[in-house]
Amino acid sequence: MKIFHGLPIGGNNATLAPACALTIGNFDGVHRGHQAMLALLSSEARQRGVPSCVMVFEPHPRDYFAQQHKKPELAPARIATLRDKLAALHACGIDQCVVLPFDQRIAAQTPESFIQDTLVTGLGVRYVLVGDDFRFGAKRAGDYALLDQHGAALGFDVARMMSYEVHGLRVSSSAVREALSAGKLDEVAALLGRPYRISGHVVHGRKLGRELGFRTLNLRFQHWKPAASGIFVVHVHGLTPDRPIAGVANLGVRPSLDPDDINGGRVLLETHCLDWPASLVDTLEGGEAYGKIIAVDLLHKLHDERKYDGLEALIAGIEQDCVDARAFLHA
Repeated sequence: MKIFHGLPIGGNNATLAPACALTIGNFDGVHRGHQAMLALLSSEARQRGVPSCVMVFEPHPRDYFAQQHKKPELAPARIATLRDKLAALHACGIDQCVVLPFDQRIAAQTPESFIQDTLVTGLGVRYVLVGDDFRFGAKRAGDYALLDQHGAALGFDVARMMSYEVHGLRVSSSAVREALSAGKLDEVAALLGRPYRISGHVVHGRKLGRELGFRTLNLRFQHWKPAASGIFVVHVHGLTPDRPIAGVANLGVRPSLDPDDINGGRVLLETHCLDWPASLVDTLEGGEAYGKIIAVDLLHKLHDERKYDGLEALIAGIEQDCVDARAFLHA
């Protein structure tokens, strides 16, 4: 999948296809409803002999407006990082993705300008597929009817996909966020069609886990408000070629530690593997794990983050989490 960060208006990017079948949205989580839409998009693209294309926005428009109004509480919890979103889109067979920076220019753009300048001139759309609640343009003034009207005049087809349901439940990013917040990982997996995964580069931490006897693999996120938090039973991919490694992970801000530590109070995913292969221990000691990209599947939530009274209580808590994780995995 080709990825384009921004869109050169005028179609002067030789690597961007001159025409495409397009869908537009945030695609947070790339859940089963998104997957059904992307499958339809790919089918329509093949029929027209053009590549399939997804347009997403970064930051999320609600993130942008929350910052503009200095109300961080208005920013939505995010299901996936941009890295994981792009990986999921690639897995769905999408040919190209345009990551459009959501800024003042985009926020103020009229629906008509968005259609003409971005869709027609910038992307050469032949087909546009949107969701049933799709809105666009300044003050969300554009809707499906307006897009369809302009499509008929400008020579591209417009289609709308209605809600997708699983066992009577509407599949949506909001439903995934609610299930993650409640720690219902089985429900999350049913909505996503796969385990909930977080990936990233292994970074240096305080090395406190090693001192406590529970070395960890740390993933740090600069600008992410995760929909999930707490202590989880996990599988780690990317460390060994043949199988995932079981572990326990803390996703959050670690309330038992000094908020002024190296992580600066930012969200961190700290994963302790239950059984470290000897080769992996050697790799960690040599520092070679740092910079590797790993993927962590969250399988089961054990409990919310806890503030322990001292390191001894923290060690006892981690030991119990490991016991509970093994019990879950062998149930």
